[in-house]
Amino acid sequence: MNVIDCIMNSLRVGIVSAPRICFRLNGPFSGGEGECSAERVGPGKLLLRQGERTEEIPSGFTFRPLAPDASFDLQGVAIGVHFHWERTEEQRFRGALEIIEEGATLTAVNVASLEDYLTSVISSEMNAAAPMELLKAHAVISRGWILAQREKRKSPPADRPATRGEDIRWFDREEHLLYDVCADDHCQRYQGIGRENERAARAVNSTRGQVLVYQGKICDTRFSKCCGGATERFESAWAADHHPYLVKVDDRADGPASPDLRDEEHAREWILSRPRADCDVADEQLLGNCLNDYDRETRDFFRWSVSYAADELSAIVRERLRVDIGDLVDLQPVERGDSGRLTRLRLVGTLDSIVIGKELYIRQALSRTHLFSSAFVPVIERDLDGNPRRFTLRGAGWGHGVGLCQVGAAAMSANGSSYREILARYFPAAQLQTVY
Repeated sequence: MNVIDCIMNSLRVGIVSAPRICFRLNGPFSGGEGECSAERVGPGKLLLRQGERTEEIPSGFTFRPLAPDASFDLQGVAIGVHFHWERTEEQRFRGALEIIEEGATLTAVNVASLEDYLTSVISSEMNAAAPMELLKAHAVISRGWILAQREKRKSPPADRPATRGEDIRWFDREEHLLYDVCADDHCQRYQGIGRENERAARAVNSTRGQVLVYQGKICDTRFSKCCGGATERFESAWAADHHPYLVKVDDRADGPASPDLRDEEHAREWILSRPRADCDVADEQLLGNCLNDYDRETRDFFRWSVSYAADELSAIVRERLRVDIGDLVDLQPVERGDSGRLTRLRLVGTLDSIVIGKELYIRQALSRTHLFSSAFVPVIERDLDGNPRRFTLRGAGWGHGVGLCQVGAAAMSANGSSYREILARYFPAAQLQTVY
């Protein structure tokens, strides 16, 4: 049985982890009914409470639906973990509920079919009221991404070794060992059936089995919220694996090509200006149709600015990196990717200096949550003695910038582009193919 056959009806998604999992079974399920909770009482042993009744169950116990319309609700599901929109929700899911042990905590895992998973994903990543061609494009890339992850080998990916004085990190889904993917931005947003509608299901059904392929392999199709005018190559964010379909793409239909944004002078001019791009969307109605409510709380993301007092940013860096380089005195760009995103940044302190990367680690190091992106220019106000008083980061885009730009694709769809045209822009060298 191949990878696709294995995943069609047994995709395992980690939803929420906590010492105690509270849930409600709606309709007939094997193993329980109504309001329930589970907590760990020993290695491999869980205590299940259902009303006044308690019983011991093993880790990995699964509640299976016995009717097509059965569902379950999970309480305290965190979304946007460590990002500025982090919050908890109660969410409803189809499929089976498995309770597993992860160290000292429990994790609720949803076992679902691939196509049901995708209907929730495209309604969670984008508003299900978004233009239909955007939803179709997202269904194709979300399907391809999850299938590509299952095909990846478990061996650690290769990368350039860090030199002394560097801390180079990247984060991908491989750290999930007990289930296939998580339900948050670390993998793909999967927030149950509450945000779904008929249009989302239609987008998934009309593209059933379709993925992008390159040289006979399913493409590892990535996406982010807003590229800021140009997309990034894969290796700027993750392992040093080159994918010809994940390269720099200018987010516009015509006009001159963007400059070489790996060059610091060009990157500075680009980021501090406002080049014409499809993802620079001013249409509030389009954004409202495409973005979910918590994303709409972020108003400026094509070009943005954040400012810190010098002592505040020094404290953030000390806390986030867990190393003491003293008071921060300078931020020095060392290396940028094709979209102008910083992949290596030198932090200079009064005691020491360190070079950090890649893009996500830089975003984490300079914010109590995350910066919108690592495509930024540091502007430093200094006193008469040359000591920093304030650090202002002026930036471009939201997210890692690799692959499909969600806001840019929304604009393309609203302007009449088909999902095939959207995919052709953001994934050059890839071909659309039906694999089941």
